[in-house]
Amino acid sequence: MKKYLFIATLAAGLMACEQKARELVSNEGAAASESNTTEAQPVSNNAGTEGMAAMKFEQYEYDFGTIKEGDLVNHTFKFTNTGTAPLIIQSATAQCGCTVPQKPDKPITPGQTGEIKVEFNSKGKAGIQSKAITLVANTEPQSTILLLKGTVNADEVSAMQGPLRAK
Repeated sequence: MKKYLFIATLAAGLMACEQKARELVSNEGAAASESNTTEAQPVSNNAGTEGMAAMKFEQYEYDFGTIKEGDLVNHTFKFTNTGTAPLIIQSATAQCGCTVPQKPDKPITPGQTGEIKVEFNSKGKAGIQSKAITLVANTEPQSTILLLKGTVNADEVSAMQGPLRAK
């Protein structure tokens, strides 16, 4: 008998929790529908970051197309400090030594523009390439990722020669 009483009490508790959860979801849904508009609103990169720097790039990704192995690719990523504090880029690093980013040495004041120059050396890099450049700055979030991508065609001379064979 105690067993059945325990199960009944447990079931009643679970039903009460389920009803409370439905009420919460219903109330949140009503509040959300009252505050939503029919159009999607852009999310600001500066939300809750008053007194901080913010970077807005013209483009975060550059496709260099198709090049020959050994060619150098140079690209400049341009940005604006859309924040309210001077922007200081602490570091600009790439995932391998074939890609070399250069960052501004001086702080970028609010409203001012700056550049991240990137050079990619395609020697020995045949095939589809995707190189990430990571910037660390006094922004929220602290890291920004830029992407350099394209295709490198293998050096036709070395591909045609192949390995040397003794006759």
